[in-house]
Amino acid sequence: MTHIKTLAALAAFALLASPALADEPAPARTKPDIPKNGEETYKMVCQACHMADAKGATGAGTFPALAGNDKLGTAEYPIFMVVNGKGGMPYFYDTMSPQQIAEVVTYVRTHFGNAYKDPVTAAQVKAIMDARGK
Repeated sequence: MTHIKTLAALAAFALLASPALADEPAPARTKPDIPKNGEETYKMVCQACHMADAKGATGAGTFPALAGNDKLGTAEYPIFMVVNGKGGMPYFYDTMSPQQIAEVVTYVRTHFGNAYKDPVTAAQVKAIMDARGK
């Protein structure tokens, strides 16, 4: 009977001493998806604060509405905000490419009740990014 208790204790110890699989990375994926267009970027990055309907929110912070927002009429304003951030809005100049920023700003300006049809270009974004360094 003592041998059975000893073997049970050793088996329990072996289980506890083995590495925890939860600390290992997932076998097939170690990097997040990269958004393919402005809509995906909005859903993956912006929607968390500005909401799925882009109407913003108030709670732990205030997240302005992008839906029907007159400030989006001039492309430079939303580009500047995405590139540089302000207040609770983080900057994305070092995490999004000029093309990604152009696509997400164009998406927001053409959806959610916004009808600003002129697409934003990566060159416009790059100009604001370059001005940031000065």
